[in-house]
Amino acid sequence: MNDQLSLSPDAARQLATTTKTTPQMRGITPRYLLRALPWVDVEAGVFRVNRRRTYVLGDDRISTHNDGGSPRVIPGDLRELPYLREADDDLLTELAGAFTEVPFEAGQMLAQDGEAHDQLWVIAQGRAEKRVSGRYGEDAVLEVIGDGQFFDLDSWTRGAPMPYRVRALTPGVALCLNRSALAGLCDRDATVRGALDAYLSTDGVLPGAEVPVDLSSGHVGEPDLPGTFVDYEDTPREYHMSLAQTVLRVHTRVSDLYNGPIDQIRAQSNLTVHALRERQEASLLNHPEFGLFNNVAPGQRVQARTGSPTPDDLDELLTRVWKQPGYFLAHPRAIAAFGRECTRRGVPPIIDTRFGSPLLTWRGVPLLPSDKVRFSGGAGIGTTEILLMRVGEAEQGWWACAPPRSRTRWNPACRCGTWASTRRASRRT
Repeated sequence: MNDQLSLSPDAARQLATTTKTTPQMRGITPRYLLRALPWVDVEAGVFRVNRRRTYVLGDDRISTHNDGGSPRVIPGDLRELPYLREADDDLLTELAGAFTEVPFEAGQMLAQDGEAHDQLWVIAQGRAEKRVSGRYGEDAVLEVIGDGQFFDLDSWTRGAPMPYRVRALTPGVALCLNRSALAGLCDRDATVRGALDAYLSTDGVLPGAEVPVDLSSGHVGEPDLPGTFVDYEDTPREYHMSLAQTVLRVHTRVSDLYNGPIDQIRAQSNLTVHALRERQEASLLNHPEFGLFNNVAPGQRVQARTGSPTPDDLDELLTRVWKQPGYFLAHPRAIAAFGRECTRRGVPPIIDTRFGSPLLTWRGVPLLPSDKVRFSGGAGIGTTEILLMRVGEAEQGWWACAPPRSRTRWNPACRCGTWASTRRASRRT
């Protein structure tokens, strides 16, 4: 028996006009990096960065690998030592075999300042801190070092006393090389001996420093003025433009029959462009060739002092990028962890409005969140990186490259030379 006395809502809904939205996409992010980078027009598909000549510098790391559960130095990476760059492979293999494994515990003193430094230490796993006593006896942290970093090359090479002390922050393993192994190598190989003598004669000029320009100052007497010139790199780095692109396919029968009230082609194009732009930002950060995180200068890397990012860590970054820093770039979880640490210390960061959104700042430098920053680990504990950037070609920072054409079709990206394009292909059936 049917007791229904009126029209049901479900049936009435068949005659109603539906209010609808345009297609939504959960993967759309603010893309602060693409909005914050300045733009530079590139006439051709190559952007060349000319620089003043510098002394040769690698990544300032000596890599290790596990051999039967024990760490071993990779022989080729010993070329990070300036006087071993031209050494024969067999000699490097022999030298790598002379390293001995030394485990250490948290809090253990690995080296004392003022003592003779007869061993080169390579941190295979773990973290340690360099400390020095100030003029009035105060204790200060110079640097935190981690996997692959070594100390102290100059003191070990010259047989000079250690200028600082090194204390382990975590348990770990180091590989040590006695100075006698280097002396024996020099006695047998004239090339290494010549390179070592050249290093000793530089009197502290570090790899990565610019070739000096001879100048004279003062106005007393008639001094002989030096002649000089500024030399450039022989092979400056070139950034080749790359594309993020796809072909959008839409049947014309779809756009003809179902094009109202929302334009089907426009909706499809809009979401496709958003996907391209998200890919752009991910490539700018993580591409193995031109990604920002893969192009950080070795001397600009900072090891965190503890697990969570602290004001001390960001202050240390600011000492490395102190010439007109633009902004920090970090994973949202890292920014949240930093905010909690600041609150715990009683120094909550100031909130400032940038790009139309409230953002945390530290020392007046905003922290831009991006979920494309590498983050490894579980939901509770993970490892990530924080990037502090100086931007603008005039400031010798990072910038965005784009073809000098209309930007209605081309969506430029960054210094590394990436831009996105989308094409629409229609097919009648």
